[in-house]
Amino acid sequence: MKGVALVLRLLHDGERDLEQDLLAAASRHRVEHEFHHVAIDVARWSREHAARLAETGRDHGLDLSGPRGKPQAGALAALREKASEALGRRPEPGLLLLHDLRDLHLSAAGNALHWEMLGQAAQAGKDTRLLGLVSACHPQTLRQMRWTETLLKVLSAQLLTSTSLPD
Repeated sequence: MKGVALVLRLLHDGERDLEQDLLAAASRHRVEHEFHHVAIDVARWSREHAARLAETGRDHGLDLSGPRGKPQAGALAALREKASEALGRRPEPGLLLLHDLRDLHLSAAGNALHWEMLGQAAQAGKDTRLLGLVSACHPQTLRQMRWTETLLKVLSAQLLTSTSLPD
């Protein structure tokens, strides 16, 4: 089951990245109170998913508890924001929020696809424990996707038609 181990690792890394990205976006958009608080809440889901995946990974011979091999996307986003501020090219807050929502949606979508793949493998292998994990976590990832998509739909028309962009 080397394929299952690969997807477990990818999904674990994806959930950790999504958690960090959600927390970084929540921090950047503290003045958007609803976004800030919901982002922190749904980041907790990704943290719980990563912990459960690490536990399941041990059953598949994986150690998913160590440091990442690549920098976390949340850290890169924070660095990008600080560099923009230093150069005086900070985007409009609304546009930055749309950009963050887009990135968060794509990350959640990637995780949702990995959960789907893991679920299919669990069904094919008749792995009830793995199927239980997927059944518990995948719906929350889909809710993360729906939340970001809803905010993108609500905010896009308003922000994109009211914001003047620099030439």
